[in-house]
Amino acid sequence: MKFSNFPLFFLSCSTLVTGNPFTRKYHKFPTMKRDNNTGPGSMLQLSSDPDFHFEILRVLALAPYQGSDIGEVLVAANQIAPGDFESYYSAFNDLANRVHNATSAIDSRKYPVSARNALFRESSYYRSADFYLHGNWNDSRIYTLWSQQLAAFEKAIALLPTPGERVTLQGKGFKIPAIFFGSGKPGPRPTLIMCNGYDGSQEEMYHAIGEAVIQRGMNVITFEGPGQPTVRRQQNLGFIPQWEEVVSPVIDYAISRREVDPKKIGIWGQSFGGYLAPRAAAFDHRLAAVVAFDGIYSFAQGISNQFGPQMVQIYESGNETEFNNIVSSLLANASTPTSVRWGIEQGLWSFNTKSAFQWFKDAQQYTLDGVVQNITAPVFVGDAQSDMFFPGQAKELAEKLGDRATYHLFESIDGAGEHCSLGAAVLSAQVVLDWFQEVVSFKE
Repeated sequence: MKFSNFPLFFLSCSTLVTGNPFTRKYHKFPTMKRDNNTGPGSMLQLSSDPDFHFEILRVLALAPYQGSDIGEVLVAANQIAPGDFESYYSAFNDLANRVHNATSAIDSRKYPVSARNALFRESSYYRSADFYLHGNWNDSRIYTLWSQQLAAFEKAIALLPTPGERVTLQGKGFKIPAIFFGSGKPGPRPTLIMCNGYDGSQEEMYHAIGEAVIQRGMNVITFEGPGQPTVRRQQNLGFIPQWEEVVSPVIDYAISRREVDPKKIGIWGQSFGGYLAPRAAAFDHRLAAVVAFDGIYSFAQGISNQFGPQMVQIYESGNETEFNNIVSSLLANASTPTSVRWGIEQGLWSFNTKSAFQWFKDAQQYTLDGVVQNITAPVFVGDAQSDMFFPGQAKELAEKLGDRATYHLFESIDGAGEHCSLGAAVLSAQVVLDWFQEVVSFKE
């Protein structure tokens, strides 16, 4: 979720549209370091575009658990022009195609590990190629790239020592795509069900944390609900605030499997999932533990802060036309930063609306006010020292939970200060999964 300096750009754009300069004082959000500062905690930047840096790092971060390879990603990154969405697509599509061609030459019967790992990388790169295309809903690449990433991932999980199993679960008026990854160990085991957030897929979750869970002898079930990539494409559904309607069928399914210990089921919510998972836990008390990584108490407040007070004032006045005109002008402005442009386009896409006003209105429903007290399970609340997207939200969630929360700040000096500790997958897995194993009293 990336809206760097959002209110300041709405200020200039709104003045252009309405002819009236704003006089109210705005909260200025910090900008990402662009100077490759060598001070403590600073990270080498992978692009002069802060948003592209973050997304390139996101792909690199999958390398520890077979989701990418560092050298080829850095070569692709060198082909990306700052702010140019098409160059980002081309760089990763070309890489995905090269890996696909190499994979096709591998005999998976003789070399299943080689084939599997290449297929995982292929899938990751097709997902990356799609990332910045959602501004034009009629772009056929949104669907073809997704079909390619799904196909590669499907072949890869079939080659795991314990093959992954795709299932489709029934929600209230929608279907829930899910994948069961068994530990391959005897007896019922602790199980983490996990979902991604505002823009990520369940396939990404396998590399972000899923494989680390399986290494510890536990099961994983990934899933997606409305608004998330496969459901948005295949069922044309945007996000719903009642996330428990997504999670409860997944818990039902987990309990139905003999490999799962029904008293040791936890949920991991990544990014925006750091709001969605606690929301579900407030309504379904069968969960033994919750991981909010990173924690979000009020997505609504986070979005309002990013839009800034003047846009909130326009929203509250009910002037939908002015609100939408300002956003449209912002998107049409070539100087609008990648983070702002992408953030708006992804918001409209994932909430399945063409109206920015409606998107903002829908987002106001995503708060734990009035339900946080119903969470009974222990909650790990992750926070990242340099998280620019929802600063302060993790601490607020932990404070509201009180002694039900274990709050952990991941620090920049450890390379873990980015949103969701991006780039520190091994460290974050160590910290969070050790906590989970303690909560469910599991020792492998």
